[in-house]
Amino acid sequence: MLRTVSEQRIEVTRWIDAEPATVFDVLRDPHGHVAIDSSGMLMSATGEPVQGVGDRFTVHMDREALGDRPLGRYDVDVVITLYEPDVEIAWTVEGQVRPYIGHLYGYRLEPADDGTRVTSYYDWSAIHPEWAARDVFPVVHPHSLRATLGILARAVQKD
Repeated sequence: MLRTVSEQRIEVTRWIDAEPATVFDVLRDPHGHVAIDSSGMLMSATGEPVQGVGDRFTVHMDREALGDRPLGRYDVDVVITLYEPDVEIAWTVEGQVRPYIGHLYGYRLEPADDGTRVTSYYDWSAIHPEWAARDVFPVVHPHSLRATLGILARAVQKD
């Protein structure tokens, strides 16, 4: 289910055949982010699974997968902004560009029907004014969020 919460926030929800703790373990792990990415931009990651707000890890990116900007390979830091085990996790991205953009990604998990209702969201409502003026958002589109949820479902499904 796609839900446009505002002109600057997108949410996509899907039921997944796994317990919230199993889903959350993938979402807090840097390598889990790479494994479920549908955009093709996340190439690899460095760091340990996060354990709370302020934790961070590095993702090695390749923007060429989107074919929109010739940025090539670069690194970003994922910085956890919300962390509630088995319930919700969110983060912002810090990279080489200044000022930092300020967009937010996250997942909400709700136990449902012997599985988990997972909502993936992307919010650019609080981006830095310099970035808002560039009118390039959203960078990630709803179909990418939906596809990532499909990959997540496949990765954690019960056998």
